[in-house]
Amino acid sequence: MTARERRSYCVYIMGSLSGTLYVGFTGNLHKRVFQHKFHQMEGFTNKYDVERLLYWASFDDVHKAIAREKQLKGWSRAKKIALIELRNLHWLDLAKEWYPWMESNDTGKAAS
Repeated sequence: MTARERRSYCVYIMGSLSGTLYVGFTGNLHKRVFQHKFHQMEGFTNKYDVERLLYWASFDDVHKAIAREKQLKGWSRAKKIALIELRNLHWLDLAKEWYPWMESNDTGKAAS
């Protein structure tokens, strides 16, 4: 990476159709959302079908991004919902159009 290239770090909230929320941090939002949507990671988000991007914020400073992630993880569910609805009132999947080359159904899983 050259001095002119700027890294960005994202804090995001993913959700499931049943309402489960997950707060995460990444240096590559597009790749990480793909991993959630297409169940490429074991664990909480895979178990609870957390595959809809509901909120994200970008930071130039990795330390600020990590601090924001920790802050959001400490918030109550109600406060997280208020944050989502401030930017995404109807809880739309903000990454719905990101992977047009893959056929998918409404839940974001690859079609068989």
